[in-house]
Amino acid sequence: MTDNHDLPVLRILPVEALVLHEYFDVQRTPPIVESIKSSGVLRNPPIVVPMEDDTERYMVIDGANRTTAFQSLGLPHILVQVVASDNPGLNLSSWNHVIWGVSPDDLLHGIMDIPHLALQPTDSAQVSRTLMDVHSVAVLNCPNGDTYDLRTARLMFLHHIEILNEVVNSYAARASLDRTQLTDLTSFQHNYPELSGLLIMPSFRIDQILQAVRQGQFMPPGSTRFTISPRALRLNYPLEKLAAQKSLQEKNAELQTWVQECLSKKRLRYYAEATYLFDE
Repeated sequence: MTDNHDLPVLRILPVEALVLHEYFDVQRTPPIVESIKSSGVLRNPPIVVPMEDDTERYMVIDGANRTTAFQSLGLPHILVQVVASDNPGLNLSSWNHVIWGVSPDDLLHGIMDIPHLALQPTDSAQVSRTLMDVHSVAVLNCPNGDTYDLRTARLMFLHHIEILNEVVNSYAARASLDRTQLTDLTSFQHNYPELSGLLIMPSFRIDQILQAVRQGQFMPPGSTRFTISPRALRLNYPLEKLAAQKSLQEKNAELQTWVQECLSKKRLRYYAEATYLFDE
């Protein structure tokens, strides 16, 4: 059980008010569109952060494909969980890319061709310290044990993101990649017989990403990992309510009534402990 003070902030917003923060795979949208249409509900709401720029826009930090699915469906409104950028339950960390399917030399040469970027040998045991340097964009670990600091003379965060996007683009279409938070390439090397390398991303701050999005810049795909506690899941909110010819104010009032009904019928459960779900 929970009480109203603990509840996540749920709101219905115009779909057009939501902006993404990183590039995404458009091929993932059609299956999600079909899933939403066949179920007739929005199961898990996207999580958004106010843009803090007086535009009444919200940055999507989780649920990009659900957002684009709603855009494809032509629905005017979407149910979201709103989280303030300084919410103590909101955390941001970086994903690293396990790259495989191209030769390590091809990967390296593709990165070396990027303008305004230099590769400097560095110590694999000092990755965290290397990434703290204001000129470091990322670190590349190679299967042969070589480690490179990907550096630029440019200092602005937006320039770093532009170059980091070029780094990811240099292999995204030619290789396969998986996300990981590990930084030791040897810990999973045996799982990837065609391992090309491990790209280790720097740490990001939420205010930096908000600034980038406000200026029309996207983060590289699969580079950010947001977590929020508490998080609203399995709402199964009916699409017909979101598609109805009613004002936004009416829909939000209806949403609050629906939440109160869930509380009164004891359909709402709060789990403070780590939980494994077996019906996903």
